[in-house]
Amino acid sequence: MIGREPGVEQEHARPFTESKTRHNPVADRDTAMTSLIYAYLGFATLWLVVGTFVGEYLGIKFTAPDLEHVPWLSYGRLRPVHTNTVFWGWSSLALIGLALYVVPRTSNRRLFSLPLAWVSLVFINLAVVIGGVMLLSGINNGGQEYREYIWPVQGLFAIGAILVAYNLIRTIAKREVEEIYIANWYIVAAFLWTIAVVVIAYVPYYQTNPISESVIQGYYMHMGVGMWFTPLALGLTYYVLPKLLNKPIYSYSLGVLAFWTQMLFYTMIGAHHFVFAPTPWWIQTVAIIFSIGMLVTLAAGTGNFLLTMRGSFRTVWRSYSLPFILAGVLAYFFWSAQGSLEALRTLNLVWHFTNFTVAHSHLTMYGFVAFLIWGGIYGLLPLLTGREPRQAWVGVHFWLAVVGLTFYGGALMVGGTMQGLSWIANAPFIESVNAMVPFWLWRAVGGSLMFLSHLVFAYNVFTMRPARSTTQARAVTPAARVA
Repeated sequence: MIGREPGVEQEHARPFTESKTRHNPVADRDTAMTSLIYAYLGFATLWLVVGTFVGEYLGIKFTAPDLEHVPWLSYGRLRPVHTNTVFWGWSSLALIGLALYVVPRTSNRRLFSLPLAWVSLVFINLAVVIGGVMLLSGINNGGQEYREYIWPVQGLFAIGAILVAYNLIRTIAKREVEEIYIANWYIVAAFLWTIAVVVIAYVPYYQTNPISESVIQGYYMHMGVGMWFTPLALGLTYYVLPKLLNKPIYSYSLGVLAFWTQMLFYTMIGAHHFVFAPTPWWIQTVAIIFSIGMLVTLAAGTGNFLLTMRGSFRTVWRSYSLPFILAGVLAYFFWSAQGSLEALRTLNLVWHFTNFTVAHSHLTMYGFVAFLIWGGIYGLLPLLTGREPRQAWVGVHFWLAVVGLTFYGGALMVGGTMQGLSWIANAPFIESVNAMVPFWLWRAVGGSLMFLSHLVFAYNVFTMRPARSTTQARAVTPAARVA
């Protein structure tokens, strides 16, 4: 072009987004295993969209409480539908699906039984479907948080979890390597602890004694998060992170330290949900002490992951899956440490029963667990199916989720603190409600961005579906494949 300086064409041709390193994977030849894992992740994605759609509607109702007055759509019925669907449908199925990938590979052995894994998937999906319908109908287990499914429904989930546990343990028992990799320690521990926790939580005796029921509820509620989702997410990260970085984990010893302190400290902290409640004071104190002890676990686990990344941050920035893992690891430390601080009586006095605890639960289950799941899916699923997601859409997913969670968590933390201080000052209750109005609006904005990110994620999972023929997968030289 006349008068145009050299290089201008290249400047205008610069892409809108920075290109990331591609996996260029070849589809796994074990098509039966690929179909199984994709089914788990596909159903998990479905429940993520369904569960957070309900959450999105609830967020809107906070800003427009008179939107409708249909009993099935009341907050008391929809809220447990939201939490249980994302707990047992999304997070659980996604983590189990990734575990079905990791355990056989770290054991150098095929999964013990594919049919058994399909049966497990059916049982867990039945629990989510039947449980959701019953909650909408007002049939629940007394409104106890995360324990709203009545025992026959939770029994379906338990059967599915027990079958998966048996499948994975038999696979590890027949391993062709001497050591049990640290990831499998966490995964098996999660199943064994959760089976015990569900049994304890649903023993009928505790349903008739109010004080015992409160203690068990605190135990179950916190153990459900800390001994199911946390060990599974961390265990999978011990496999995914070194694999994507193509380097070993920094310290096996730190991993063992984090594992055993998790087993020790976390099992005793459930009662910090009932500080100042009519439960034995010594139980509350023990829970507070062990909550602070969890800082040892956090330091060991987070330090191990960050030290593994040390010297490889350029690889992290050039990846489309590792940023999710980095965000999840940082969230694991900061928001779990926040939970330890919330256990202190001084801070508990301000924040308990406020919207601050809602922020905390989302910052941990979403910022920590969900981001590690997403990193695992984006890192491992293409190695199974031979298909990669569109990198630009992965970036859209990441930033919508990060910005949305920032708005959501930040607004509720500030508003929740104002709530607690208002109650301590003995101000009229309606003042704390009015003070929360602008923060509930920002909650709805943040929640909307998070929900949009889930739609993008669902599209990305669809684009990574198994090809009809392995010949459709792109060929690649061994040097280009991610280790």
